[in-house]
Amino acid sequence: MSLNSGRAQAPGASVPDSWLRPAGVDALIAGHHGDPFALLGCHAAPDSEHRIIRVLLPGAQSVRVVAKTGGLEVELEESRDPGFFTAVIPEALAAGGYRLRVRWADGLEQHLDDPYSLPPRLGELDLHLLAEGQHYRAWEVLGARPGEHAGLRGTGFAVWAPNARRVSVVGDFNAWDGRRHAMRLRPECGIWEIFVPGVEPGALYKYEILTHDGRLLLKADPYARQAELPPATASRVWAEGDYVWSDQDWLERREASQSRERPIAIYELHAGSWQRHADGSWLSYRELADRLVPYVRELGFTHIELLPISEHPFSGSWGYQPSGLFAPTARFGTPDDFRHLVDCCHQAGIGVILDWVPGHFPDDAHGLERFDGSCLYEHEDERQGRHRDWDTLIYNYGRREVRNFLIGNALYWLKHFHIDGLRIDAVASMLYLDYSRGPGEWIPNIHGDNRNLEAVEFLRRLNLAVHAECPGVLMIAEESTSWPLVSRPPEHGGLGFGYKWNMGWMNDSLRYFSRDPVYRSHHHRDLTFGLLYAFGENFVLPISHDEVVHGKGSLLNKMPGDRWQQLANVRLSLAWQFCYPGKKLLFMGCEFAQVSEWNHDTELDWGALASHEHAGIKRLVADLNRYYRGLPALHELDCEGGGFSWLSCDDADQNVVVFVRGGRGPGFVVVACNFSPMVHHAYRVGVPAAGSYRELLNTDAHEFGGSGVGNLGQVSTDPESWHGRPQSLVLTLPPLAAIVLASPDLPEPDGHA
Repeated sequence: MSLNSGRAQAPGASVPDSWLRPAGVDALIAGHHGDPFALLGCHAAPDSEHRIIRVLLPGAQSVRVVAKTGGLEVELEESRDPGFFTAVIPEALAAGGYRLRVRWADGLEQHLDDPYSLPPRLGELDLHLLAEGQHYRAWEVLGARPGEHAGLRGTGFAVWAPNARRVSVVGDFNAWDGRRHAMRLRPECGIWEIFVPGVEPGALYKYEILTHDGRLLLKADPYARQAELPPATASRVWAEGDYVWSDQDWLERREASQSRERPIAIYELHAGSWQRHADGSWLSYRELADRLVPYVRELGFTHIELLPISEHPFSGSWGYQPSGLFAPTARFGTPDDFRHLVDCCHQAGIGVILDWVPGHFPDDAHGLERFDGSCLYEHEDERQGRHRDWDTLIYNYGRREVRNFLIGNALYWLKHFHIDGLRIDAVASMLYLDYSRGPGEWIPNIHGDNRNLEAVEFLRRLNLAVHAECPGVLMIAEESTSWPLVSRPPEHGGLGFGYKWNMGWMNDSLRYFSRDPVYRSHHHRDLTFGLLYAFGENFVLPISHDEVVHGKGSLLNKMPGDRWQQLANVRLSLAWQFCYPGKKLLFMGCEFAQVSEWNHDTELDWGALASHEHAGIKRLVADLNRYYRGLPALHELDCEGGGFSWLSCDDADQNVVVFVRGGRGPGFVVVACNFSPMVHHAYRVGVPAAGSYRELLNTDAHEFGGSGVGNLGQVSTDPESWHGRPQSLVLTLPPLAAIVLASPDLPEPDGHA
């Protein structure tokens, strides 16, 4: 056998067609072959003296194989199938490596490295851990990973699709043609992979998936670190590692500053509607850093909590229907822009909590729904797999690969973005198999009851993994039922969260405040009942986004009476929240009593701050945060019964409650709340110690927009027993107001707490 080879020469050898077109080529060209690496690339010829090269490049006019050393070239012959090129070449040409010189139909010429000449990128350990569902850093090997492989620069792509017949990566680098870069299946774990030389960060891509029943799907990458700006749905190659952090001091003290004994006051916000440009466009992450961080610092909150910022197709879901769990939404910038926002928060002493959604996902065609043609991430049976409330799909927590995906995602945000905590959305919907379902619409567990045992196991594993790898971060459950031990360790039978939202306190309080004061005496239990269970969990007291939307009205408009009474009730409700035991969460706009209900399509009612009354409520929130943070009596025992005691809890007729908050050190505060619009003069309150009590805060003060009724700075005890206490104070209780009194031995607030 002889071969004509050399620069610009076409092969003249006559070789058996079976060498060039072995079995399976027709399926390869048709896009049905499941193992393209077995045919494409460079393979040994049967005579052992030569090599056979096969290339599938639809749209190419000609292809030459060019030796990387020595200058030898061989032109490949196009077969009867357009775009399929083959040649037999000397072993010497292939031994030193080769490139492809491609001339396209439009005359453009490119030099390409052949991805089918490269070995697999994933190692045996990665494959083993992925198969076991124990690869909590799967983001390091799955998705699009730009870098170097086998001495070449490019991007490695890897995706889990075990039931697909064929998977290709398509993008702006290959004309979105699924024949160009069909991937290699690693059957050990159902991962498909390919390294495509020359693909750089910024490239757009998706996976083209041929299902077993012959359907062709186009899917975004579940592990994409960046996405195209919605409504476009492609994934984008992103290179990690370029951002230089400046928050080392914060990270070193984070575990101590976020302990249960420290103050936690959270400002919850939706990034797209906190503030906007004059033309209505969104602020970027970097613009939020410039505007939001000083605002939150001025108000004294310890943390911000962002509604979900994982990529999501529908803005009206506020992020609660995420399609790209590993990508900060492109609406506000790049992943590094988001890192900048977090970094600026940390440098200002503000922690960052993300609302995280592992409970469900949307059924958009480009997302996880029937990802490889089968129910890969969700349940097949809709009695288990679809949420009735949101028309979304439920993760199959019993599948180890799905658990691995979700736990890895949580760790990714915590590690790669320095996030300080996760608020886990809709935990109740995860825990109960019959959540929002009637008889016959759900499937009992193996014990015949409604507990989702697989979800329970997932949550326990999640919290164990997070606390092991990221000590000191906050894991907060939005859980609205009486499920026991949500914020207790798994080894003690709990779910392992650090905190649970106190939905009972929220519902009781808002229901009470919404009533006309003339009827409040009949509902006094709404104020007091919560203390029966206040220390059974570690609680966060939320006034969240869910309470100021969908016709529920703003916090201000929940309140009865004329505008003065509404504003007074808002001030009183804020003091009630900040003085009640538990960590605090307040949704944006509530800090200045926004008039209108929250609308995600517009910014907050910033114009309200031009009025003295609304600006006064903002000043009140800043003062409440200052005292909450600066006085251990108001935060140190937030989650322990020893930090609270009633002085008066049964004066329903006058709508008054009085209680004590204390810490482990000296001193305490007395909090007296008058939920009536009447001034109560000479109201006697028993107190634990004699002396002069300072009025630290009065929500009826002029500076907050109130009427100025109060106790002139301080008041001294009488030796008259009252409320079972040896001493008592005679107070003036302002209308619809709270006053906070410092005991004689209470230290001054710590300005650095």
